[in-house]
Amino acid sequence: MAVLEVHDLGIRFGGLQALEAVTFKADEYEIVGLMGPNGAGKTTAFNCITGFYEPTTGTISYRGRDITSLRPDQRAALGIGRTFQQVGLVRTMTVLENLLTAQHARIRYGAASGMFGIPNALVEERELVRRAMEVMDFMGMTRLAHTPLAGLPYGTLKMVEASAVLATDPDLLLLDEPSAGMSPEESHEFGELLLRIRKQLGVTIVMIEHHVPMVVAVCDYIYVLNFGRLLAQGLPAEIQSHPEVISAYFGEEETYGAA
Repeated sequence: MAVLEVHDLGIRFGGLQALEAVTFKADEYEIVGLMGPNGAGKTTAFNCITGFYEPTTGTISYRGRDITSLRPDQRAALGIGRTFQQVGLVRTMTVLENLLTAQHARIRYGAASGMFGIPNALVEERELVRRAMEVMDFMGMTRLAHTPLAGLPYGTLKMVEASAVLATDPDLLLLDEPSAGMSPEESHEFGELLLRIRKQLGVTIVMIEHHVPMVVAVCDYIYVLNFGRLLAQGLPAEIQSHPEVISAYFGEEETYGAA
């Protein structure tokens, strides 16, 4: 059974057809790439999958369950986590505080228990800290635990955001341009980290990414969008040599490879 299935997805904003008849899937433990030029509809597809947009047509299924009509929080509770193209973090807080905030759905005690330091609340808070530190250790970010986000490089912020999502213990991880702001070397290291996340944590990953070498190196399967439609799909080697993809996308991305 596929972890994620998107079938004939379409969405219109006024007179603009942003997505039309888009179908793709991610099987258990796969790393799936979603590629395409700017404006191709990739983030729009993520917004539909996570419930921020309501599609005009089509269905979205998670482990065989139709989730098309569920709210974003309901989808997150099922185990769907995502990062955003623009980093969704509280920059006045520390890295640790952001990871604790991300776990708010795990909290079972009430506001009064937290305010007055009731024992069960303290036990839960210690567990949240333990989980956050465990994730930071896995991501190699322990040294930044008490560092405020303000002033951190953008590439580091993307890593913190991915860590915050992992702290929620997702089953399906959606990453929107996770290597943005990273050097080629950092992107390569992040690609290796994604392989570890898949192997050691058993997480299925779908990612929007412009850094072609990383996508080709880590993805099991790739879908390419162009003007809101599915242009091509296949194994990384097939996508690299696909003439329409080269014309629509890779030619535009040559500057990325040279960066």
